[in-house]
Amino acid sequence: MAMGLSTAKPYRRRLFLLLLRCTRTAEPSPKCPHHRPLSCSSPAAAAEPTHLRRIFRPGDPNRFAPGILDAFWGVRRFSTSVDPISGGDKNLERIFIQNMSVKPIVVDGVDAVPIEDERKEEVDTVVADAEEGKEELCGGKVEDLDQLEGGLEVRQEKEQSEVEKEAWRLLDRAVVSYCGRPIGTVAANDVTAANQAVNYDQVFIRDFVPSALAFLLKGESEIVRNFLLHTLQLQSWEKTVDCYSPGQGLMPASFKVRTVPLDGSNEAFEEVLDPDFGESAIGRVAPVDSGLWWIILLRAYGKITGDYALQERVDVQTGIRLILNLCLSDGFDMFPSLLVTDGSCMIDRRMGIHGHPLEIQALFYSALRCSREMITFNDGSKNLVRAINNRLSALSFHIREYYWVDMKKINEIYRYKTEEYSHDAINKFNIYPEQIPSWLVEWMPDKGGYFIGNLQPAHMDFRFFSLGNFWAIVSSLATPRQADGILNLIEDKWDDIVGRMPLKICYPSLEYEEWRIITGSDPKNTPWSYHNGGSWPTLLWQFTLACIKMGRPELAQRAVAVAEKRLPNDKWPEYYDTRSGRFIGKQSRLYQTWTIAGFLTAKMLLENPAAAAVLTCDEDLELLQGCACSLSKNARIKCSRLAAKSQVVV
Repeated sequence: MAMGLSTAKPYRRRLFLLLLRCTRTAEPSPKCPHHRPLSCSSPAAAAEPTHLRRIFRPGDPNRFAPGILDAFWGVRRFSTSVDPISGGDKNLERIFIQNMSVKPIVVDGVDAVPIEDERKEEVDTVVADAEEGKEELCGGKVEDLDQLEGGLEVRQEKEQSEVEKEAWRLLDRAVVSYCGRPIGTVAANDVTAANQAVNYDQVFIRDFVPSALAFLLKGESEIVRNFLLHTLQLQSWEKTVDCYSPGQGLMPASFKVRTVPLDGSNEAFEEVLDPDFGESAIGRVAPVDSGLWWIILLRAYGKITGDYALQERVDVQTGIRLILNLCLSDGFDMFPSLLVTDGSCMIDRRMGIHGHPLEIQALFYSALRCSREMITFNDGSKNLVRAINNRLSALSFHIREYYWVDMKKINEIYRYKTEEYSHDAINKFNIYPEQIPSWLVEWMPDKGGYFIGNLQPAHMDFRFFSLGNFWAIVSSLATPRQADGILNLIEDKWDDIVGRMPLKICYPSLEYEEWRIITGSDPKNTPWSYHNGGSWPTLLWQFTLACIKMGRPELAQRAVAVAEKRLPNDKWPEYYDTRSGRFIGKQSRLYQTWTIAGFLTAKMLLENPAAAAVLTCDEDLELLQGCACSLSKNARIKCSRLAAKSQVVV
């Protein structure tokens, strides 16, 4: 049945009217004049629409952003090209199809059937009601709008500070164009750096994520769509190091737009993308996190813009599957966590994180959650979806049970027996109590805890790594109790983790003989510098997401306020040195793009907390209830999940 805006609750009516006023479309981008398959006129570029609709920005009141209508009606838009789901495992479908309602959608007690003809009638009614309410909004009678959940109107009414205006100017200046269209942002625009051209003039996938979110929240989605499609095209490129090629699903760490002669001519030129899959990186390490960040950003793009058709494209679906096939491939591992080498993520130098680092596991878990929402479910994808569910279930248990430490857990480790040979061993990884570092005994607060940095046989890395812990909260890899414990620890140890510049990439630093052995005497990763205990402002946006999700935005506001006082005067450095983050990093680039974007994204999320909800994942209790091991209660080997379930669900 048709439902007009007048039947909705008053606060929803006011919210929709406000959002209706704040939408507009993007201007078309010029087309590339060249026509070569691997240059700027690639099929990915040719298929891009140039009328992407924007949200969270004032504009044409007659334009409707799909994401806004969907949020209002409670309906997700699906492309008509998606095959219907038929047959298969009904339980699997129940777990996977989280965004589809079996029953008709009910809004405030009124059934709203998501059929195009009826929606058109609803929209017509909304437009009529919007015209009637236009005078109310434009006349200034909007005092109660401040109480609307999410505060989406704050971004429209509040005047930007001078710091924010400068940050936006710098971010816009960092934009890289490819055939007349924005495609990403350079890593840094530091004109004072003598060796700027090393690779800071390239577009890094991980670095672009905060820039992409800032643009999306501002309503500029074209650059993000272009980035997603063009990096997807690069995924299929041949990548070889010393006559050996990695998996087909590997995404590049970065790419550069180069101008080359057209067909050997010295007068005509064309732009091409030159990707780096690790062949040129320091240490020649493949970027494991690039594909995971790409999937996370793809989901965020769909959630914010409502452009779910992009996710459903055949090439995009293929790209997701290639990444997942690479991550889910069988190996010798006994654990569900990903095994990687040193330098395969944000910490891209030797820092002793080889094995199963927390950062990779948290991003892996998040990418699996995002993929499960986006994969087109049909007979051809059933096995992949089942593998995703099994891996999610096993990985969440593994991290929650074995990576978590608090005062109680440390005391248990302190009393561990070693050399246990049985299926019922308590000390499953044969951790020696002597591994507990002396600094941890006094540093760990009575209330609070965190996920350790790494876990392998006979080895626990007790360092606190910020990104992995933040993303464990954002993705719900951490239980609510554990997530609260992480924020409690940060609040209690504020001077150590935030100090004079948020936030420590890890704590504490490696020093003396430990630094010499683990880093190989790396002159860039000296104690309390760079990856070895340096302070990285770009982590602000991830910390803000975690705080908003847990209902503690005041912590993020404190951290942002600390950064806002220094970043403009210090020219937006990449990182800071010393234990408290007092000095600008000795080799830090200035005008670092993800420092700028991380600050802007954090500010926008704090002003619009509702926007944070589309970037996080809620707890999936059905995953915790299931188990892929199929061990019976009377089996020779007992299921670990049953024994520890009370510890990992709360």
